Amino acid sequence: MKALLAILITVFCFALLLGLLSIRSREDRVMTERLNYFAGGEQAQRQKQKLTPKALLYNCIEGIANGLGRLQQGKRIELMMQQADWPIRGTEFEAILLLWGGLVGLITFLVTLKGAMFFAGLLAGILLGMALLGLRIRRRRKKFTNQLGDMLTMVANALRAGFSFMQAFELISREMDAPMGREVQLVVNEVNLGNTLESALDNMQRRVASPDFELVVTAVLIQRQVGGDLASILDTISETIAERVRMRREVMTLTAQGRLSGLVIAILPIILAFVMNAINLSYLQPLIETDTGHLFIIGGIISEVIGILCIRYIVNINY
Repeated sequence: MKALLAILITVFCFALLLGLLSIRSREDRVMTERLNYFAGGEQAQRQKQKLTPKALLYNCIEGIANGLGRLQQGKRIELMMQQADWPIRGTEFEAILLLWGGLVGLITFLVTLKGAMFFAGLLAGILLGMALLGLRIRRRRKKFTNQLGDMLTMVANALRAGFSFMQAFELISREMDAPMGREVQLVVNEVNLGNTLESALDNMQRRVASPDFELVVTAVLIQRQVGGDLASILDTISETIAERVRMRREVMTLTAQGRLSGLVIAILPIILAFVMNAINLSYLQPLIETDTGHLFIIGGIISEVIGILCIRYIVNINY
C-alpha cells in the first residue's frame, strides 16, 4: 500500500512540476507581464489586485526569485534556461524547484511521519527537476545538430545566389523550424540592435553549446578577416557534420544492447520487489521496517548507480 502511495505521489509531483514550468511557457504572455510590470500602470495595478490562485502563485514565485537574485550572482542557471529555451529567468526556475521540492518533502513526511524523509523528498524533487532540465537541453541540442547540415547547405546556396551572410541568416530564420530558426532569429535581432556579428555568433554558440556549430563560427570569423569562398567552406563543413551525425547514429546502434542492459539492471530490482511483495506481503517487511534493512536498501541503490555509471562509461564512445 505504501509503495503504491509513493508511486502516486511521485506521478502527482512530477505532473505538478511540468505544470509549474508551463505556467509561463507562452512568450507573448510573458512579454505582456514583463511590460506591465515595468510600466507600473493602472492595468498592472488592477492585475495585482486580482487575488486569483494563479496570481498568488505568480507572486510567490516572483518573490522567491527576487530573493534568490539578491543572494547570488551566478549566471549558470540563466544560461541553462536559454539553452533549454524556457522563457523564464534562472531565479524563477530555482524558485519553482524549491516550491516543488518542498511539496514533495512535505507529502513524503506526511506519508512516513519521519523528519529525515522531508529532506530526502526535498532533495529528490530538486534533483528530478534538474534532470528534467538536462533532458530538455540534450534533446534540443540533438535536434539543433540534426538541422545544422541543412542550414549550412541553405546558407551556401544563398551566398552563391548573391545574398549576403545576414540576408542568408534572415532566410534561415523564416524557413527553418525551431530550434535552428529561433536561434538564427536571435542572431539577426542582436545584429539589428547594434551588436557585432562575431559577438552574436559567440552568444549563439554559448546557447547551443554544439562543437559542430563551433566549426561554423570559426570558419565565418576567419573568412571575415582573411577572405575566401565562404560557400565552399560551408559545404565542406556540412559534409563533415553529416559524416559525424552518421557515425554517431551508427555508434548508437552498435551500443544499443549495452544501453538496454543498463536499463534492465536499473528496473529489474524494482519489478522483483513489487512481485515478491504481491506474492508474500511479509517477505520484505524486515527490509523495509528495520534499520539493517534500510542500510541494505541504501547499499543496493548505491550499487545500482555505480553499475549504471559503469555501463554508461563503457558504451559512451567519444568521437
